[in-house]
Amino acid sequence: MDLVIRDAEVVDGSGEPSYRADVAVEDGRITAIVKEAAAAGCLRPTATRVLDAEGLVLSPGFIDMHAHSDLALLRDPDHSAKAAQGVTLEVIGQDGLSYAPVDDRTLAEVRRAITGWNGHGDDIDFTWRSVGEYLDRLDHGFDGEGIAVNAAYLIPQGTVRMLAVGWDDREATPQELDRMRQLVAEGLREGAVGLSSGLTYTPGMYAKDAELTELCRVVAEYDGYYCPHHRSYGAGALDAYKEMVELTRTANCSLHLAHATMNFGVNKGKAPDLLALLDETLASGADISLDTYPYTPGSTTLAAMLPSWASEGGPEATLARLKDEDTAERIRHHMEVVGADGCHGVPIEWDTIEISGVSDPALAPYVGRTVQQSADERGESPWTTARRLLLDDGLGSTILQHVGHEENVQQIMRHPVHTGGSDGILQGDKPHPRAYGTFPQYLGRYVRELGVLGLEECVAHLTSRPAARLRLPDRGLVREGYRADLVLFDPATVAAGSTFDAPRTLPVGIPYVLVDGRFVIEDGRRTDVLAGRAVRRTAT
Repeated sequence: MDLVIRDAEVVDGSGEPSYRADVAVEDGRITAIVKEAAAAGCLRPTATRVLDAEGLVLSPGFIDMHAHSDLALLRDPDHSAKAAQGVTLEVIGQDGLSYAPVDDRTLAEVRRAITGWNGHGDDIDFTWRSVGEYLDRLDHGFDGEGIAVNAAYLIPQGTVRMLAVGWDDREATPQELDRMRQLVAEGLREGAVGLSSGLTYTPGMYAKDAELTELCRVVAEYDGYYCPHHRSYGAGALDAYKEMVELTRTANCSLHLAHATMNFGVNKGKAPDLLALLDETLASGADISLDTYPYTPGSTTLAAMLPSWASEGGPEATLARLKDEDTAERIRHHMEVVGADGCHGVPIEWDTIEISGVSDPALAPYVGRTVQQSADERGESPWTTARRLLLDDGLGSTILQHVGHEENVQQIMRHPVHTGGSDGILQGDKPHPRAYGTFPQYLGRYVRELGVLGLEECVAHLTSRPAARLRLPDRGLVREGYRADLVLFDPATVAAGSTFDAPRTLPVGIPYVLVDGRFVIEDGRRTDVLAGRAVRRTAT
């Protein structure tokens, strides 16, 4: 064999009790599992390399069901932000906005629109236009060797609408809807695993339910799934969840709820309402799952807080409205008094909006302060501060939004259809620590320290359940014949190193991570191995 991992405590991803075993790996797959090999006195597998795993847990590699590494995977061959956590597969193309399928016009527009998520992209050679070409580019990675970890792709509905309709707030014509259906079908045939939406982001949010239903019918034909960032996580959260449930029921499409939180003051203590909806939906036979991150604050761009009408027409039109005094006053009124749809129908509280990153280094003094704090320092209104920052940074600023509730976080993560997703934005001077810490945070804080989940159950949430959602027949479990995407961690010490003050600190207690049977983390350090590839939808 290439490798034998000896005397590991195997938590195999199924949720069943752990067991002690030797695990052999060859040609990127698990070839033998010998349980209680030492005690049984049986012939033990041998290999070119034998790794003593005494005191370590061996589990399947973690699957990040909500990642924003669309350009990071092509920018940074190291990518320790995810590799060091034990993540061996990321699902990208999230929230309805990403870089395929595009043409020259929409590529420029989407690059501008999500600069805050992924940077300008000036360091990326955008050689692709279709979904298949993007996946091929991930396969090629760096000098043909691949990327740090594996990646699966969701077709972004907002980008599709950009191509077919543009940035107008109107219904699609029959011809435009046909084109969107064709684009979604092409992307699924080329390997995408499903469709994402960002229904508080333009232009995807302009789609009515009938339009989304038609696209979900296409997704269902290819046995993919729909992953919506739905229309409200605030005042209308529960109704927004119900809307997505009914929409996918009508389309007969599998549903995965993105970063399914119950945030803002109006939703304090309301996690049971969401869980009751899930249970009722599951009892009816629907195929539904969700992901969350184990933190209370959210993270997005400052521009995302604007009312949707202010963003119609694209980034340049948004900036023009912000420059106009009368229109800017209307925007302020919607945000501070009415409750803009960009802020989920809740009047914005500027003392909860912390600037986490800026595109222009000259604006760095804003980072780490709330908008309210910066405004107080300048002796001006918070809207004046926010407006200036939006204009001076070209809509590229990212934020932390401190609006979550710990009791909701804990209750939702216990649900049987829950999976882990970092929603990690890797840009900015002070990104959310979830980008570097989500998976060890689950294992360290919520398993070992708080006991919210048992170890075997938590590992199942992070491995086999997301693999089942992605229809991956050979990942997510420690089984003979399965891909050797594996993690070895110390259950007594594993913890997120990242904090809100030091968000790029790597975790501790994860000494070994393998992708396709090759060590990407060894003795706690990143190797130069690039074993990741695009993971394409399994044909049905």
